[in-house]
Amino acid sequence: MKCIGIIAKHSDPRVEPVVSRLAQWLEGQDRQVFLDRETAAALGRADGIMRSELSEHCDFLIVLGGDGTLLSASRAVRGAGKPILGVNMGGLGFMTAVTIDELYPTLDRIFRGEVEYDERMMLDVCVRRMGEQVADYTVLNDAVINKGAPARIIDIRVFVEREFLADYKADGLIISSPTGSTGYSLSAHGPIVHPSVRSIIVTPICPHMLTLRPLLVPDDMVICAELVSRSDDVSLTLDGQVGFELRERDMVEVRKAKSAIKFIHSPFRDYFTVLRTKLKWGER
Repeated sequence: MKCIGIIAKHSDPRVEPVVSRLAQWLEGQDRQVFLDRETAAALGRADGIMRSELSEHCDFLIVLGGDGTLLSASRAVRGAGKPILGVNMGGLGFMTAVTIDELYPTLDRIFRGEVEYDERMMLDVCVRRMGEQVADYTVLNDAVINKGAPARIIDIRVFVEREFLADYKADGLIISSPTGSTGYSLSAHGPIVHPSVRSIIVTPICPHMLTLRPLLVPDDMVICAELVSRSDDVSLTLDGQVGFELRERDMVEVRKAKSAIKFIHSPFRDYFTVLRTKLKWGER
């Protein structure tokens, strides 16, 4: 673990002192430090590396920010196989492993080889229009088909492994990984799924039929969702951060990505402790 990459929420005013101190400390530990371009610019430096290329120079990555920063970083380094340590500088910080106060004790453990990893499944998402692929993404959390007009419902025809599942009349549809089960899917009354459970979750948003409920399918199955509605205001949203405008008869295909992503596990708390503390699990 000689080379460390740092990605930070560059719009946060705390970034400059936190990253400067961290880089200085790492270099004092005889480690080489690389910054992504946005983080380097926030520090007034011009030696940043494109985020998509950062993992090529590093043994592992430190991501400082909230869950949104971690999602963005995960998409950028997809398939690189380099572990990520998430450090919470945001609000909820459900996926970020440690706090700022826990950062340096955690790094000491990592450099002593006392580290465990959580491997998280990612999803490949593509859009086919008239049989041709027009968009392609890899996400950690979810792919969401949703509408802009609040007073209208949309029709989505869903297939699992090319077998017809159902016609969904709803405000939208969420297709998520187990990691994404505690995100938008949870707000739409989807189940909480432990990250080690290899599954894909299909959750309707405000369905117009009482019989439509969230569904878990094995992660080796392909979910296909066809937009049946004639609407100019329906989009596909990836991890809540990237959008793509859908047209009538567009087909959204979601499958497990070939490569997973590794998170460095917090030495201070487990998954169920996070559920209790972050989501107030079990509280009255």
